[in-house]
Order: sequence, then structure tokens, then C-alpha cells
Amino acid sequence: MNTTAEITNMCPVAKGAYHGPAPIPEEGKWVQAKEIKDISGFTHGVGWCAPQQGACKLTLNVKDGIIEEALVETLGCSGMTHSAAMASEILIGKTLLEALNTDLVCDAINTAMRELFLQIVYGRTQSAFSEGGLLVGASLEDLGKGLRSQVGTMFATKEKGPRYLEMTEGYCSRMALNADNEIIGYEFISLGKMMDFIKGGMDANEAMKKATGHYGQWDAAVKYIDPRKE
Repeated sequence: MNTTAEITNMCPVAKGAYHGPAPIPEEGKWVQAKEIKDISGFTHGVGWCAPQQGACKLTLNVKDGIIEEALVETLGCSGMTHSAAMASEILIGKTLLEALNTDLVCDAINTAMRELFLQIVYGRTQSAFSEGGLLVGASLEDLGKGLRSQVGTMFATKEKGPRYLEMTEGYCSRMALNADNEIIGYEFISLGKMMDFIKGGMDANEAMKKATGHYGQWDAAVKYIDPRKE
């Protein structure tokens, strides 16, 4: 290592006590992280692209510095879905540092990786105080039995009011209104359940009927409207 003349001519002064890194909480342990293999944790991160046209929710399960599990959910841009497919192949098996310095195809996914990296290396993970952390496969619980992202989509205008298009329960097919045209409930179709019924051999119309449910004061409504047509 080369040094300047000023440094070369200085006399050495001994360093005193060694102050190591502050321990961080990791899967029920306190860890002094010195290398990337010292990092473990399960958590989520959210990212966005430069034009803010879309967003990504990224979930990683990291064990000993290696990404063992990845869940990539995107919203708002058609190209992001293809980027998510590529990122799901790219991320697994990489170290956290490798993933941080890898092009994950989509700007929103890259940003999510950056935000998630900060949470993990600072010990702000969902599994920070869970002994042994979470099992690989834990992120699937976020999707529920239908293994679909939980999405909410609403549209509203001042003149015509709100329209419920998608809720956690599923595709909103009808809205229930009272005598004052106020929303008091909605009908939904659980697309994940419906597709499972169809794959099992059930008729499509019967499957849709079986996967349909209601929320709120559905039976008390005086009017029902299709939010996509009325």
C-alpha cells in the first residue's frame, strides 16, 4: 500500500481497545456482522421505478448470507411482470451483496432490493427475534390459499363516485348501494379458488358461482351495479 510523504514521516501511535461492530438481532440471536455470511433474516422491501409508473414488493428469506427464497410481486407496468420472472431466477442462490450489485431487469425491483438490503443488514427483519428464523417457503403465506397477490384497485371520479374493481377477497363483480346511492357492500369472485375448481374438472359457470361471496350489508341493498359498466 502506498502512502504520502506526510504519512510516511509520521511516528506510529498504538491503537487501544478494539471496538467491534454493534450486534444486530438476527433470528433470535445477537450477531456481530463482519462478513456477508453473518447475515440472516426474512423480510419485505418495496421499490419503485424512476418514472414511478410501477412498484415492486420483494420478499427474501436469507440464511447465512445466501438468498434461499424470493417472492417478487409487481404492480402497474406490463413489462414488470416479465422482469419479475427473470428476477426470480436471478436472485435465488446469490449472496445479499451479489443481489445488490446485480441488474434485476426492472428499476422498481432493483430499488426494492436496495431497500430490503438495508433492513436486513441493520437487523430490522420480520424474523429478527424469531429463534431460528422462518422456514423457507414462509413467503407463500402472504399469498393465502389461492397463491395470488393481495391487490386493491379502486377508481373514482368526482361526478360519478368510486368504483370497487379488486379487493383482497378477489375480483369485484357488483357493488351494493342503499337508497341514497351509498356503497354498503360488494360482491367478489375469488379467482384463485375459481381456477382451482375448474382445474379439478368443475364447470366454469358452477366454479364461478361457488367462488363468489359477499361483504357488508349485501342483502339490505336496494340497488346493485356492475362497477365496470354502470
